[in-house]
Amino acid sequence: MFDATGALYIVATPIGNLGDMTHRALEVLESVDLIAAEDTRNSQKLLNHFGIKAPMMALHEHNEREQADEIIAKLHSGKSIALISDAGTPLISDPGYTLVSRLHDQGLKVIPIPGPSALISALSVAGLPTDHFCFEGFLPAKTGAREKALRALKDETRTLVFYEAPHRIVATLTSLSDVFGEQRVVCLVRELTKLYETIKRDQVAELLEWVTANPEQKKGECVLVVEGARTIRDPKIAEIEVSSLLSGLLTKMSLKDAAQLAADLTGQKKNALYEQALDLQNSQGTHRE
Repeated sequence: MFDATGALYIVATPIGNLGDMTHRALEVLESVDLIAAEDTRNSQKLLNHFGIKAPMMALHEHNEREQADEIIAKLHSGKSIALISDAGTPLISDPGYTLVSRLHDQGLKVIPIPGPSALISALSVAGLPTDHFCFEGFLPAKTGAREKALRALKDETRTLVFYEAPHRIVATLTSLSDVFGEQRVVCLVRELTKLYETIKRDQVAELLEWVTANPEQKKGECVLVVEGARTIRDPKIAEIEVSSLLSGLLTKMSLKDAAQLAADLTGQKKNALYEQALDLQNSQGTHRE
């Protein structure tokens, strides 16, 4: 039921497929006194498609503080306002935090109208743990700053989610491979809900090679869902555990298979584990083909 008295509605809009627009979102956008949009030119196309005539104002990262004063005054006078972003759920890597924070401080109503979200949609199809995850938005554009940010996250055990621009996807996958290791699992979710939607999961080195070889994968909006670090532990203890693991595996399978399985279980590089297993095999005087 629509309540038109002094409320700000946070309205999710489609991230690509207009069929994802909810009935409740349409009802709110058709009923409010004003729509605050991140980019009025972009949002006008959406409103025209659904025949919505409500007036709009721009609210983006460069004018949010100033526009917040006008919105607050209108809400105090009993007006109802909807906030939308270019696509998806507002405030998720989009403007609006400052405004919503001020509304809470003043006791004004903020009402969510749920709907599409690239973040949640990508998590739902990535095949990585979703019980604990952290969203990091966009990584820095410059290589040094990006890799510094990734180093701070290297031992994070929760699933990581990043947004990325298409022209930086190869550079970001390269940084992920360099910092997290070639075998960290990453799911690329690109152009969600659109005609050329891509969902591709692989070890980051393999994914990087695939994206590099396919120019069409360097177009459109991208979400990267990244496997969390498997353990955080003392390197000396880890070394002992890996050695024990390899010793046990070598009694059951070939050197090559033992190295591969140990790599799958620990996330360490297969070649290094192969050399370690070979040393163990030579020292134990046992050989399996």
